Amino acid sequence: MDEIVVGIDVGTTKICTLVGRVESADSIRILGVGIEPSDGIRKGIIVDLAAASKAIKRSVEKAESTSGLEITTALVSLAGAHVSSVNSRGATGVPGGIIDATDIARALEQAQAVAIPYDREIVHVIHRGMTVDGQEGVRTPVGMHGYKIEVETHIITAAGATVDNLRQCVGAAGVEIQQFVLNPLASAEVVLTEQERQMGVAVCDIGGGTTDLAIYVDGDVWHTMVLAVGGNHVTQDIAHGLRLPTSQAEDVKKQQGHALRSEVGSEEYFSIRPFGEDHDVRINRQDLAHIIEARVEEIFNLIMQEIKRSGYDGLLPAGMVLTGGTSALPGIKRVASEVLGMSVRTAQPENLTGLVDKLSSPAYSTGVGLLRWAATMREHDVMNSNDSRSRRRSRGDKNMDFDAIKNWMKRLLP
Repeated sequence: MDEIVVGIDVGTTKICTLVGRVESADSIRILGVGIEPSDGIRKGIIVDLAAASKAIKRSVEKAESTSGLEITTALVSLAGAHVSSVNSRGATGVPGGIIDATDIARALEQAQAVAIPYDREIVHVIHRGMTVDGQEGVRTPVGMHGYKIEVETHIITAAGATVDNLRQCVGAAGVEIQQFVLNPLASAEVVLTEQERQMGVAVCDIGGGTTDLAIYVDGDVWHTMVLAVGGNHVTQDIAHGLRLPTSQAEDVKKQQGHALRSEVGSEEYFSIRPFGEDHDVRINRQDLAHIIEARVEEIFNLIMQEIKRSGYDGLLPAGMVLTGGTSALPGIKRVASEVLGMSVRTAQPENLTGLVDKLSSPAYSTGVGLLRWAATMREHDVMNSNDSRSRRRSRGDKNMDFDAIKNWMKRLLP
């Protein structure tokens, strides 16, 4: 029987609910799509519970209507500047001299025994590497001989109250959350190749309210962060510079915008009607591009600072992969490459079947990535529909499924 998977991308500008059927290991057919403008969400954080709940509910109902299926559980995206991460190591002895999944689980539990503030919730525990008796770079140590095993992890946490607010909004739509997935990790499922993951690559998801970054080295996630800046800041700059309503500034950005002034002709003009004017005014596209370029350069300078702060700037030969709605802005790839000093490509969901008319855009990488994430977890028998058990696992429950850990070792632990 084909498995049905559901993902809800709760963004600053849109709510996207997708229903898919897993047809094979690398094929998902889109059965239902529900895209609704966001309300009550700012920079990835719920600021109006009632408005956000209604927007999510409308999105879910649209997806149910197009798919003909009732949505009861889903994976949900998570972003916002409240997300933070820390690296931690855990070690344990191997009583039997031969490593099994129980030993790995104990090491992971030790790694999670870091001082996490009471008001934060662990979202992901990402396995980065293992050492057996001092030998580094061990990938899957189950069955190996050894007396001491160390595991290095990347632990992603979020503000507990913010997560609870999002859980409440989704719950108001009648949907139980199976797991939260950080935006760039979901997007990476559809925009990164395995070769890029192994070589070293950064995935940058630029949405409306946030810019989300994840760095992959040797096939694993080594660093993550969320910047509270995105495409909406570009829109606000246009609105301020040209004296336009925000909605009109957004249209101007999409229809006339360019991130590189030098690539716009000096004789290109368009007409708008600013505040206080009785007739249309002609605007030079180079002037618009100048406004956009300044903000885009600032965003990538912040990203560059974060990459350097992580210490992994010399480990990214595959460069950066851009995705998210703002990455569709003409010229943004070249600006990114010049500021970051690395190769950059833009990516969007591909090889989709079913209701895919609207989804072939970088704006839907996170939504489709949630489905891929769910499919991969189903494949490895890790996903558990009981949300409370999923949360206990994320905190390192002693009763976690050791076989699932063994199968999931190359990926991410929920």
